Amino acid sequence: MVSAGAEKHIRAGVLDVAYREIGPADGPPAILLHGFPYDIHACLPAAEILAGRGVRCLVPFLRGYGPTRFVEAATPRSGEQAALGADLLAFLDALGIGQAVLAGYDWGGRAACVVAALWPERARGLVSGGSGYNLHDVARSCRPAAAEAESRLWYQYYFHTERGRAGLTENRAGIAELLWRQWSPNWHFDAQTFARSAAAFDNPDFVEVVIHSYRVRYGVVPGDPAYAGIEARLAAQPTITVPTRVLEGGDGGVFPPNSETGDSAKFSGPYRYRRLPGIGHNVPQEAPEAFAEAVLELV
Repeated sequence: MVSAGAEKHIRAGVLDVAYREIGPADGPPAILLHGFPYDIHACLPAAEILAGRGVRCLVPFLRGYGPTRFVEAATPRSGEQAALGADLLAFLDALGIGQAVLAGYDWGGRAACVVAALWPERARGLVSGGSGYNLHDVARSCRPAAAEAESRLWYQYYFHTERGRAGLTENRAGIAELLWRQWSPNWHFDAQTFARSAAAFDNPDFVEVVIHSYRVRYGVVPGDPAYAGIEARLAAQPTITVPTRVLEGGDGGVFPPNSETGDSAKFSGPYRYRRLPGIGHNVPQEAPEAFAEAVLELV
């Protein structure tokens, strides 16, 4: 077993990014990206497997999580998809990495999809967990889904209200633990596992970034003008051309499992879909071997 190294920091765009690096410095690079409400511990088990196979793994805390901080107090605490993608691009630039396998789920998968879609030359391949084509179609966001599907999104609508902002501020760990259990009903994590990740939610920008993320995707609030150009390109719902592996938990509690052809029309490069029976939303932490295998197929 290879152990993750000490926490590192690097200035990348508007952020001072905290991250872990594991694996040989001269190995093919892979960026592993966590989602909401999780942190880098979701990706470290897969990173250890990959490091043992010679892959250089970089696992950053996203904006609003853990020790990652905004450099300037005046920078808007945006959680929009364009900001996440820009953060990932800036992280690659800061590290001098021209091309890497981008692997993530939930928010992290969205960042990876943004870069793969708009800057395909930077992605050797894409691993998208939980949702394949993980880009918001903001223009169509107000079209309702079936009642059961809508009920799964209670937390998003809650965060549209000031009561939800107050609730997340006062009870962020309680909300996160409830979502973990709802989204991964077969994952029997212990208190220590949850507490290790919940510490990342004490970031002073966590609440503002999360609230903005779940409001901007429905057009409830405007995005950061700094990312308007990226959002305009994403509004066209661009096809992703890089080699892609989609891993979907068969028992995820956010959305029902997709069909194998559900998102395939949005990918024009080599594409493979795999459904993981018994696995929920947190794919890399619940199924680190499968996640690592998908990355290895692309490096």
